[in-house]
Amino acid sequence: MSSTVLPRATEAKKETEKPHVYRRHERLSGRVIGARSLLYAVLVVLAIIYIFPFVISIATSFKTEADAALDPLGLVPKTITTAAYQKLFLNSDFPVWFKNSAVVTIAVTLGRVFFDSLAGYALSRLHFRGRNVMFAGLVAVMAVPGVVLLIPKFLVINQLGIFDSYGGMILPLLTDAAGIFIMKNFFESIPVSVEEQARIDGAGTFRVFWSVVLPMARPALVTITILSFQGSWNELAHFIISTQSPGLTTLTKGLAGLAAGGLGQATQYPLKLAAAALMTIPVALVFFIFQKKIMNSSDGAVKE
Repeated sequence: MSSTVLPRATEAKKETEKPHVYRRHERLSGRVIGARSLLYAVLVVLAIIYIFPFVISIATSFKTEADAALDPLGLVPKTITTAAYQKLFLNSDFPVWFKNSAVVTIAVTLGRVFFDSLAGYALSRLHFRGRNVMFAGLVAVMAVPGVVLLIPKFLVINQLGIFDSYGGMILPLLTDAAGIFIMKNFFESIPVSVEEQARIDGAGTFRVFWSVVLPMARPALVTITILSFQGSWNELAHFIISTQSPGLTTLTKGLAGLAAGGLGQATQYPLKLAAAALMTIPVALVFFIFQKKIMNSSDGAVKE
């Protein structure tokens, strides 16, 4: 008799406790939902603040000069026109600026990917005298502001006789300390054992680097490609000290002159913002295409 009463009492006690447990979970879930909603609201506000200037620039590029002056923050043009884009391509040096930027950016990007990879592999795998000192100097260079090196860079370019040429625009940018640092750290994460079989088969150092290690460093290579493309496309200070001919003007240098009052004396907000919007497109495309592959360290991982 007692054995049947005890289980029933226990079950009754559990049933009385269940509503309290459910209420507690409901309160917790409500707090979590409230916190997440607040977080999402903050993120949406920050995204709007960040994107709003870019949306304004695109909208203003399709406005007339008078409309842009009267309502500079308006998102809907009263009269949609492509006059600013037509003037850029037909009555300005914008195509020349774009061509120069494209040539320099492609050359610098390819050069940085190759030379940064070589230097990073040498610092991570090759044992030679002064390697640690060289790496310490590399880190020190990363801490130096670029503006400090402008005058020495100009003197070197001028002394080498490559001032005001594609050589002077491209050669000093073919390597960068940050890219070498990234490649060195990534190569160090690859086990040395993956190279042993290639060395047993008689492959030399460069063959091991090119055929074995470099294909495994695809995430780092994609990262270097994006950073190099973006950095060289948006570079301004170096092109100011390395060129003076109008025929070698890049987009950044041309837009700087345009913002300072080039191509006329009016404000020309639609023209300036149209040029800025067009300049943004290549970098945005490269980033959106390769963003998922940026430093995905799981790619190419090998277990020892």
